[in-house]
Amino acid sequence: MIYVMNKAWQFLQGNSRFMSWNLFLALFPLAMSFCLFSKPRSIFIRWGVLLLLGATLLPNINRVVAYGSKLNIEVAIAITLVFIILGMCLLRFPHNFSLLWWFGCLIFMAFLPNAPYVLTDIIHLYQDIRQSNSVWVLTLAVVPQYLLFMFIGFEAYVLSLINLGDYLKGQGWSNFILGIEFIIHCLSAIGIYLGRFKRFNSWDVVTNPDALVKSVYNDMFNRGPILVIFITFIVILSLYWLMKLVTLALLQQYQINQEESEKISRASPKF
Repeated sequence: MIYVMNKAWQFLQGNSRFMSWNLFLALFPLAMSFCLFSKPRSIFIRWGVLLLLGATLLPNINRVVAYGSKLNIEVAIAITLVFIILGMCLLRFPHNFSLLWWFGCLIFMAFLPNAPYVLTDIIHLYQDIRQSNSVWVLTLAVVPQYLLFMFIGFEAYVLSLINLGDYLKGQGWSNFILGIEFIIHCLSAIGIYLGRFKRFNSWDVVTNPDALVKSVYNDMFNRGPILVIFITFIVILSLYWLMKLVTLALLQQYQINQEESEKISRASPKF
């Protein structure tokens, strides 16, 4: 029993390194969507995302610094200042159609594919299964860890697009929601292909744009990459449709409960 627990802990600890980083990248666009598009319908979602964002960032501070070191000092300072100004302006004027708002949308789109990207990390589960000879370790520790990890990551993607949809509804653009979601699914599928097979990441938009553009141009005309992207698109579309229905139902039920609680509190006699 002690051996099984020790083995399970080793797997959990080893997986937490890449899972915490990938979850941080998945939660970052969700946090940005709160500022850019729509405040969360539940205060628990807001604080939950912020806590998870902080919890996944802390173990990866060194990695963030390492990526930052690839930039020269002037670019790093400029990007830092832009992020600070962006945050201040978006908190004060969250729906202002300024260049800063559009810049925030570009950052949001650059990082958004990291959310559905967590689905491809199931390849690590296959490796863990091959390395482990204990069914108990896999069923009680490793598999639940992966399921929770992939659920949180993809749910961040779903909530991000729900926030975007709420914003579009508020602007009177409800007819464009479905089309925009399809475009985002397609862009995310391309981003996942570039990340999983070409090993690019969101930072390469700034640190290595030439190689990124060249890779996209060369691969988008080959049958193999197009097939992979198409299959990825179908998977994202299917899971998104299912999880969006469940998420909206839960959010609607939460709002109904909140309204009923407010009615009861107003109707109750005050002494």
